[in-house]
Amino acid sequence: MNGRGEPSHAGSANPRNDGYWADSFNAATDWFTPVQPTEQHTAVGLLDRPDQQWSDEHPSFPPTGFEITPQDVYDVLGPDAEDVLATAEIDVDEVIRLINAETTVLPPMDFLEAAPEGEAGALPPQQVTEAMTAWKRRFLKGAVAGVLLTLTGSGGAAAAMDKSVTVEVDGQERTVNTYDDTVGEVLEEQGIRVGPHDALSPSPQAEVGHGETITLDRGRLLKLNVDGEVREEWVRSVTVEQALRQLGVNADGAVLNADRTMPVPEQGMELSVRTKKDITLIDGGSGAKQLTTTAANIDELVKEQKLQLGPDDKVTPGNAAKLVTGAEVRIDRTQSSVVSVTVPVPPPVREIVDNTMFKGEEKVESPGRSGEKIQFTRITKVNGDESGREVVDEKVTKAPVEKVVRVGGKPAPNSAVWDKLVQCEATGNWAMNSGNGYYGGLQFDKSTWDAYGGDQYAPYPHQATREQQIAVAEKVRDARGGSYGAWPSCSSKLGLD
Repeated sequence: MNGRGEPSHAGSANPRNDGYWADSFNAATDWFTPVQPTEQHTAVGLLDRPDQQWSDEHPSFPPTGFEITPQDVYDVLGPDAEDVLATAEIDVDEVIRLINAETTVLPPMDFLEAAPEGEAGALPPQQVTEAMTAWKRRFLKGAVAGVLLTLTGSGGAAAAMDKSVTVEVDGQERTVNTYDDTVGEVLEEQGIRVGPHDALSPSPQAEVGHGETITLDRGRLLKLNVDGEVREEWVRSVTVEQALRQLGVNADGAVLNADRTMPVPEQGMELSVRTKKDITLIDGGSGAKQLTTTAANIDELVKEQKLQLGPDDKVTPGNAAKLVTGAEVRIDRTQSSVVSVTVPVPPPVREIVDNTMFKGEEKVESPGRSGEKIQFTRITKVNGDESGREVVDEKVTKAPVEKVVRVGGKPAPNSAVWDKLVQCEATGNWAMNSGNGYYGGLQFDKSTWDAYGGDQYAPYPHQATREQQIAVAEKVRDARGGSYGAWPSCSSKLGLD
């Protein structure tokens, strides 16, 4: 508008180039008394509307974008629009005419900074259109209220548009007066932003009436660590203890890093919880012990109970295992000690092969002598019981003397025939001594045994080995021309003659 109250934008009718706006007053149609040039009775001030230059810079805006329509007025007045207009004894067209006739203060057009440049006739982006609509609505609320206040004097009609609303944010209340219709508009007017994790009642789109309360409970990010398990949760304006109850965390007897009655701050917080657990501890050979602990794992339990662990002690389950109610923790205490023990050292054996002796036979030439040594032995005990021994070192204190053994190198005779004879003569027993004067498996008498060299093996035949008895028997057989007649009964029975 210009200084006369006439529209200055393109397309306005009946432009005037001289005189004050009151010159347009028509006594036949205008029932109010115009104000004097030096006085100002409206509730608005002085500022021109956007001029043609702005429209040229932003051709995407339609030239009728700032025109006031009857629907705009009804929207501003709300559901009681007809009653408000009736109280002021004015119709909607007259309100529009008076708004256009008065010079007004326009709200800051902050949306212009984001308005894109476009081609003439192009539709503006949706977000810019919405911003322009909101801007126009704010302007109209003040302008309509100013007109109604001017007309009624008492402000009763304008006051009908005004609402007293209580805004409660995180329990803190404040009362505001507003011409806004919805919860979202009231909060925007108060500069209050609703975050994605906030709880708002009523909803932003809900209409707000006089005396109503808008409640906003801001979300708080809680970085929760429960027994080593970390997660992020959102809570409202509650205390630490209330937040834990909301999140289903059993904190009875738990250890926290914050006071339970402390409100969760708006910027959020990190909260550590060590819950109470009933466990069983078996330490070494001692009996089972029932414990109540807030430790999250075995490592924390060891520190809490001041348990001293040796380098070889073993904890079951492992040190990093998580503790829960009902868990059994076992500590196996391992101890080791080194003892010294004197033990004999067997003499080394040197063998001499004697081809006059049958293989398998041996004769000790020199018995030698055992030595002595000290052994250093590590003895390991688990929970007091010995579990193993290990020789870690030894020292010889007395050297052994060598033992010399003569061993046979002559192949043993073919024994198949002789085994049959022994089976017949002595029921297979090479050590037979029946007391009848005959000895061994082949039943030699003492004189025959000595005559054929048996005494070199043993004084009696039954004291000699099988091979030695066969060697003497072969000499007896050969002396008889290869005949087994020295054993007449059994050789005949076996068909050896």
